[in-house]
This record gives sequence, structure tokens and C-alpha cells, in this order.
Amino acid sequence: MTHIDVAIAGGGIVGSSTAYYLRKLGFTGSIAIFEQDTSYKHSCTALSWGGIRQQFSTPENIRLSQFGLRLIRDLKREFGPEAEINFREQGYLVLATEKSVAVLEENQRLQTSMGADTIIYRGQELAQKFPWINFEGIAAGSFGPRNEGFFDPYSLMSLVRKAALQRDVNLVPQAVTGVDNTGTITSITLANGERVTVGALVNAAGAGAGALAAMAGVDLPVSPAKRYVYVIDCPDATEAHRKGPLTFDVTGEYFRPEGRNFIWGFTPTDEEEPAIKDWEMDESWFENKVWPGLAHRVPVFETVKQVGGWVGHYDYNWFDHNGIIGRHPEIANFYLGNGFSGHGIQQGPATGNAIAELICFGGYREIDLTRMGYERLQRREPLFEKNIF
Repeated sequence: MTHIDVAIAGGGIVGSSTAYYLRKLGFTGSIAIFEQDTSYKHSCTALSWGGIRQQFSTPENIRLSQFGLRLIRDLKREFGPEAEINFREQGYLVLATEKSVAVLEENQRLQTSMGADTIIYRGQELAQKFPWINFEGIAAGSFGPRNEGFFDPYSLMSLVRKAALQRDVNLVPQAVTGVDNTGTITSITLANGERVTVGALVNAAGAGAGALAAMAGVDLPVSPAKRYVYVIDCPDATEAHRKGPLTFDVTGEYFRPEGRNFIWGFTPTDEEEPAIKDWEMDESWFENKVWPGLAHRVPVFETVKQVGGWVGHYDYNWFDHNGIIGRHPEIANFYLGNGFSGHGIQQGPATGNAIAELICFGGYREIDLTRMGYERLQRREPLFEKNIF
């Protein structure tokens, strides 16, 4: 029977980063990533918007994304002179009604205290900064002009994965279909029926993380949340539109430039949450909700053509929407990097590094993520973001 010292279930950004940083931190044991979708057709990572920001209300989330930003800044030094992910530092703009301005201001104080450059614009200032946006019903906007923007998520994941594989990490094109837990994880079973004994198991299974945890007898409130992304051609858009930030409206719609096009999406309410977690596009959302809302907010979007789109699944944490990171408190060799609810691509590198630290050193060194551990679920103490999106 094959033995693997660290088995990683899932080869997206979290799994690939865990393997990569294990090697960077000096781990010499055997490492294998088990990934059934080696085309990454349905990967949370590959289908991401590719955003990165520091506009969070939780210090840990800010630190996680700052770690990811440093990796992006050091991309060529880390992965070689040809490394490229097309990072566009065009910022994030988060809009707010009058009742939410105090939350924006509170968040800004935390963000700037941690090194972010968040600026809050109100009234005329906002209209002057972004004259192509209709700010009816908007009291303020929180803007990160530096160290925020978007990039090609698949390229980042591919660079990290390739670097891990070059460091004697094995990629196994199999799903994990069974986990043997006798107080510690002793072995896993693969889709082809093979059993593999393990020294440790890392749950980096994305939207399938809850199902994988259940194999080990662990209740993890992470499962797929279906999201729609629309690719839009807007022939009347100017360079100002195309160089604009990734913008989140108070209505739940959001958009950003993508080459000569734009990509649009929205966050559904609990009542609107799609019940069927398949990969079929529902065009009615575009016609009835997203287009009317964004055409109101950005008048030039009145005349557009949908030229593409895709369906993705968030690895959604239904408990508090934040990542669940760390060693399971009762299964000493079971590690979690799950439930990012849309933040995984920007927080995946730091999460992988954090899990690698736990495996190598027994504790955190770069970022203390104790509050993001599974224990908060056991205590029923959610760690919510303010103004989450």
C-alpha cells in the first residue's frame, strides 16, 4: 500500500499553495495533491473573478490578502522572469447608502492602520472622481487606489502548482472518495479503489470541502453556492470605464473591466440563492436583475451585448462566510483550508503557507489565524465581515 506523508485533497490555489510552501519551509517528506478535475473546468480557482483587496473589516482577512499581494509583487522573483498574471491595479470601489457610511469609516480606520490606502469619497468628491457613475441613492464610496485590483486567477494557480510539482510534489488525477478516521486520519480511498495511508490530510477541496470532511465524520458547513458571471461588450464605453475599478453596488451587482469587455455579476439574497447547484446558466438573472441595475448605475451600460459568461461555484461557508483555516481540534493530522465564500483566490497563498507552518512547526509564524479555526464553529461564535461581498 502506498504511503504519503502529506495528502492534499484538491489542487486549486489552496492545495497548490500548501504543497509549494511546505517545500519552501523545508518539508522533506512525500507530498501528493489529489485532484480529479485536472482540466480545472469546474475549479473555484479557475472560475474566480480574480480580485484582490484589503477592504475587509477583519484583521486576519486583511493580512491574508496582503500576503497574496506580496506574492503578486514578487511574482517574477518567485517563479521566474516569464511569470505573468496580468495584474491590473485599478482598485476596488465599494458603494454605500447613508446608513452604511459609519461602517465604511470604521473599516477604513482598521484598513489604514494596517497599511492600506483606503479613501472614502462622499457627495461631490465621489461624482468628480468617477463622473461616469450615477450615484443616485449613494452617500459614499470606499476606494482602494493602490494594492487592489484584479488578475488572471488561473495563471496564478498554474504558477504555484507548477512550482510545487518541480519540487517533488506528485499530482494524482483522482478524487478522494473515502477517509479512515480512528482519532487520526490513517488512510484515504481514491475513486479507482486504491487505498493510500497518510501522515496528514489537508482538506483543500473547494466547494466539495464539506463532503470531504463528512467522510472523516466532521461537520463542515461548506458546500457549493452557484454564481453567474456575464461577459459584456459595451461599444460606447470610454477609456475611463475600461480603466475603472472593480465596483460593488449596494444592490449586490458588481462589475469590472476585462480587456475590451466587462464582466458582471451579483450576490443573491438568501431568498434568491439558486437552489440547483448545477453548471447551467440562467439568463433570466441577466435580463431581469443584473442589466437593469447596472444600466441604472452606469448609464453607458444601457447599450450592451452579452458575448459570453460562465457559472461558478463558491466554496461557501454557510456559518459566517469566512475561511475556516487550521488544524482540526480533535483530529491532530486533519488540516482545513475551506469556505472562503469568494475570497479564495486572494487568500489561498497565505492559507497554504499557514497550513504548511502548522505541519512544519506546529504553530503559526507569519499570520496568527487562530480566530479562523474550526473551534469557532464548535463554540457557535461566527466571525462575520461587515459589508461582506
